[in-house]
Amino acid sequence: MAGWLASRGGSAFLSKAPHLLLALFGLLALPLAACAQTSSGGNPLAGTTPGAVPLINVGGGPNDAQFFAMDFAQKLLEQQNHKNEKEEARRSALIASGTVSALDLAAPNKAVDEFNKASGLLNGRHSDEAIAHLQKAIATYPKFVSAHNYLGMAYQDTDKLDMARQEYETAASLDAKFSQSFVNLGRLSMLQGDYAAAESNLQKALATRPTDASVLTMLAYAQQENHENAAAIQTVNKIHSLDHQGMGHAHYVAAVAAVSLNDFLTAQREFDFFLQEDPENPLAATARYNLDILNRHQQEVATAATAQQNPAAPVQARADLANSEHLKAQLAGAGDETADDRCANCTADVLRAAADPGAASLPDTSYAGPNQWTIRKVVDEVAVFFGVTSAGHTVTGLTLRDITVRDDNQPPQKILQFAPGSKLPLRIGLLIDTSGSVKPRFSFEKHAAARFLQQMLSNPSDLGFVAGFSNTLKVTQDFIADHDRLTNGVDQLSNSGGTALFDAISNACWKLAAYPEQERVAKVLVVLSDGEENSSHSSLRQTIRDMEAAGVTVYTISTKESGGDKTDADKVMQMLADRSGGEAFFPGDMQTLSRSFDRLRDEIRSRYLIAYRPAGFEPNGKYRTISIVAEKDGKQLKVHARKGYHARADASTP
Repeated sequence: MAGWLASRGGSAFLSKAPHLLLALFGLLALPLAACAQTSSGGNPLAGTTPGAVPLINVGGGPNDAQFFAMDFAQKLLEQQNHKNEKEEARRSALIASGTVSALDLAAPNKAVDEFNKASGLLNGRHSDEAIAHLQKAIATYPKFVSAHNYLGMAYQDTDKLDMARQEYETAASLDAKFSQSFVNLGRLSMLQGDYAAAESNLQKALATRPTDASVLTMLAYAQQENHENAAAIQTVNKIHSLDHQGMGHAHYVAAVAAVSLNDFLTAQREFDFFLQEDPENPLAATARYNLDILNRHQQEVATAATAQQNPAAPVQARADLANSEHLKAQLAGAGDETADDRCANCTADVLRAAADPGAASLPDTSYAGPNQWTIRKVVDEVAVFFGVTSAGHTVTGLTLRDITVRDDNQPPQKILQFAPGSKLPLRIGLLIDTSGSVKPRFSFEKHAAARFLQQMLSNPSDLGFVAGFSNTLKVTQDFIADHDRLTNGVDQLSNSGGTALFDAISNACWKLAAYPEQERVAKVLVVLSDGEENSSHSSLRQTIRDMEAAGVTVYTISTKESGGDKTDADKVMQMLADRSGGEAFFPGDMQTLSRSFDRLRDEIRSRYLIAYRPAGFEPNGKYRTISIVAEKDGKQLKVHARKGYHARADASTP
């Protein structure tokens, strides 16, 4: 079964998706602006009487972010009522539970004042300025455990990771019962890929917070990364027995662990739990995809068993998939390119929170080694890869002065980059239909596709991957620049099965956008297919949304024989290309197919990229139009670009 998943593309997503969890589920460094908030909002020292010796009450609930709230006003209250037995009992309980450091209760006013100033600065994301105040607080009172933790967070936010670790370790050595120090060490260890150290520190935190679902979720992830898959599943079972609202993503970790153990019934159960508890999670689409693979496998096994029992069962005649009722409904349901509705379930929304800094509404990321992505802040930027032609001929040599951009009918707030495609790193996916309907010309098509990749990836920074699809997606060569290995990936493809065109394109776009980048790149997907479709979980409308959200330009090359009227399958291929800003090719014969690849190579390299920050942007999930006008020497040129995108939607958006 594990091999079966790998042969159908499931493992590619299962192996990559867990590494998204650190970024998507807040297991890495969270923005300081979010982490420094208190339960009452704003500055935790607001309303504190000068000169008082207040009691520190550090929040430690299961939904706490990296910074734990410190209510100094409560310190004053505790000082005034220090003889109150009930309050003393509560204070003792907080210390015993690891949510308050007893050492901080002795912090002098001067240290508290400096800490309070730093808290306000951290709340406004002024980490560098906050560091100086925290250093003063510690100089005044070296045993100020919470100040050491805050200073570690400030260092971490400014990428001084070694200094951050030193502060966390100091805090942990001062008060081993204060669990948050170990939580912070665990997070930092995961950021640096040291999952064994992360597991050790998280276990120490759980010594005083054994039912903290958020810490248990981090532990499960560390265990899974340490290949302790059975332990990870047990940890998630414990989480499931607790009140774990907001921690549904732990079940995704358990599902991945179960697949590694070839325990597919458990994997199905955990994927189901994940989708029930967190259906809007960005990884929900991937979970559905993998769950669909598991369910289809069971169906195939059952069908094979039935066929063995009844070998004489008649074979049904093949339907006309090129003009099926299914395709007609998909075309009708795709809507126009300016539909102003919410992108409520976009597969590639995950990418806007974990990948490329050049796509719409993507986060500012830093790359710290394989599969290590660190979310810093959300940056609402749009990057458009577009072509310009005149009378059917490609126009090169344009400058920014020749281009006018409008986003939602407004000029951009700021142009961030303009570059010709020939100077951009290329990320290209080659997606080849391997279903039975394309069998007659399959060998020639593979040869032409392999030659195209060899010519296309000409720069050292270019990368490509090869995948085939029938009922499911199968990646035969992951991202690489090696021409021989890409050719071998094409050679490994073979014909069989139905056609899940929409699923394949959605997940290939997902894959392109998920690749960690340090700069803006040209993301291109080339689809070689007859356009027929009979097996997808996704709709054409959803696939178009995924292309938009991922910022991928799709080129389609039809493999159907020439002659006859335009079919619904042809219209699907045309729509997929047009809506992404790409182009559809209908060669009709083998020789023309080879020339289409040559033309496509020149088309991609002659494109431009423009990146900008939109004016008047609101995270409301609504559709925003893009209009690009190119003019040279007084002559208006034809622009080939996607027509818009859906703005990201904050969780609070109604």
